[in-house]
Amino acid sequence: MERLIELAPQILKALSQTFYMMWWTLSIAAVAGIPLGTFLYLIRPGSIMEKRPLYLVLDVSVNIVRSFPFLILMVAIIPLTRFIVGSSLGTNAVIVPLSISAIPDFARLVEQVLLEVDRGVIEMAVSVGANTFQIVWRVLYREGRSGIVGAATMISVSFLSYSTVAGLVGGGGIGDFAIRYGYYRYEPAVMAFTVVLFIVFVQVIKTIGRIAAMHLVKRI
Repeated sequence: MERLIELAPQILKALSQTFYMMWWTLSIAAVAGIPLGTFLYLIRPGSIMEKRPLYLVLDVSVNIVRSFPFLILMVAIIPLTRFIVGSSLGTNAVIVPLSISAIPDFARLVEQVLLEVDRGVIEMAVSVGANTFQIVWRVLYREGRSGIVGAATMISVSFLSYSTVAGLVGGGGIGDFAIRYGYYRYEPAVMAFTVVLFIVFVQVIKTIGRIAAMHLVKRI
């Protein structure tokens, strides 16, 4: 316990770095992933804006990015990361590969959520003259909002674990703290403490996501 108290400033700094990475990653993933997932749903075969060739191109592109192991992706796009943030090291640099990896994952989950929306509700909206924007905003998103929150929760948990490799590019965070103090310095207590922190974070994220989804489950 004395050692953990001694390391409290470093722990708080690592926590703030992790929160910073997660906030920006999830914000970017939501801003880009929800529209992309919606567009994939709208143009898929049999949907209301069917564009089969374009869907196939986007579908393959999304699958390719999703198939990259995060560590390999992070190294592969170092030139792009340097171009965007001016450096390939640091917390901001980690956000770039995290976001690139999160966007297609979130988009695919959103597409699957929208596929679960009752086709009858969509057909009813079309029959009363609703345009595409109205169908998306007032039907798809309202019917699928609980599922979208669930998708965001899944992405949050997954990318919390991805953020642990931030130390490889000097990004900091809890994972980097665990490696530097718990592994390299052979301090099992510190390593155990960081594991407990991750478990608590995951449970908190899941609990918040579950409560939010339950409150949004009301149908139109």
